[in-house]
Amino acid sequence: MERKYVIKGGFPLKGEIEVKGAKNAVLPALACTLLAKGKFILKNVPRVRDVFCMLNILEYLGAKTSFDGATLLIDTLGVKRCDIPYELASQIRASILFLGALTAAYGEAVIPRPGGCDIGKRPTDIHEKGLLQLSCELDFKHGNIITKAKRLKGTELVLDFPSVTGTENLLMAACLAEGETVIKNAAKEPEVVFLAEMLTKMGAEIKGAGTDTLYIKGKKKLKPVKIEIIPDRIEGGTFLILSSLFPENEVVIKNLPIEYLETPIVKLKEMGIEVKRIDKKAFTTVRGDKIFPTEISTAPYPGFPTDLQPIFAVLLTQAEGTSLIRENLFENRFQYAFELNRLGAKINVEDRVAVITGPTPLSGSPVKATDLRAGAALLLAGLIAENTTTLYKVELIERGYEDLPGRIRALGGRIEVIEDNNENSP
Repeated sequence: MERKYVIKGGFPLKGEIEVKGAKNAVLPALACTLLAKGKFILKNVPRVRDVFCMLNILEYLGAKTSFDGATLLIDTLGVKRCDIPYELASQIRASILFLGALTAAYGEAVIPRPGGCDIGKRPTDIHEKGLLQLSCELDFKHGNIITKAKRLKGTELVLDFPSVTGTENLLMAACLAEGETVIKNAAKEPEVVFLAEMLTKMGAEIKGAGTDTLYIKGKKKLKPVKIEIIPDRIEGGTFLILSSLFPENEVVIKNLPIEYLETPIVKLKEMGIEVKRIDKKAFTTVRGDKIFPTEISTAPYPGFPTDLQPIFAVLLTQAEGTSLIRENLFENRFQYAFELNRLGAKINVEDRVAVITGPTPLSGSPVKATDLRAGAALLLAGLIAENTTTLYKVELIERGYEDLPGRIRALGGRIEVIEDNNENSP
């Protein structure tokens, strides 16, 4: 049974909305728990589908997990297995993060090639090549990646691309490897820095987090820790756009990680929208008489995040003039454009460039989420569209946003969540 959101647009929003813990920080943290035996406590964990998919894998491997509010308790003492079944791995691309941890901690891993959102090619060769260089035996059988290693050996790794999950996987593996590992062209995302902080608390020795070169001295053993997940910068950016959609904004965003959002905030300023501080971690947006067009070009952190470009596209449909978005990371990221056009947007996609002409009034229509961030963009578009928008495939949104309809309803938005039994829905 699928779910759908029925959104009635045009109702102004008012109140406070709080940014939850970062999905993309907690997922590697969950894999990281395999590097030590014992009880972990993770605070500020979002209750999203991706987290529960990873927990299902941990429990299959033998861990015990339980939630207490936003605090997650994990006991890895009973972990015995090193194989992940296809039914679990295919639900989430982040299952690849177990590869480095299992290989380093247990000497072997059997992991199916992972699933996830269809936004373009995301090969696992960076993970595989890195593990091979760390003296791991690696094979492929029946759709599985199979690794074996008595103990990994430190070396110098130069990544072909600053892959976030590639950096995270190899960082975890290097922490239990013999000797020193250097990872060059490493990802610099805040989520990578957070993982390095968690590993350091566990007893690892890591230098260079937040730069493109990581230095890791391997340890024989690590220990469990208690740690709080950082706020989700993509959710924070989503809420900045949410609060900018209405001319008279009365939405306050709490726990906004503004330090991770410098590039998106620069773009908002170019569009005539000021991000105004209310107190230490609470912000709102102030919009001028009109929204100016701009150009966005996605890039690895600290560049403009690819995950936010679909969200920004919604606001750009209301800008007075022509805007450009260049997508430099994922070739299928613009699938949402065709759905936004169903709502009345004027977006023309040529290869990896989207040309958005505005302002255009949006009008309700049936649409479907094509990936996680596309779904969030369409939900926001429905809030300013005339009449009713029915949004399908919303399980994709629920992969990364905790109860987004409920939190927007608390601001005065009109969103109804309906279980959909129609097999012919889009």
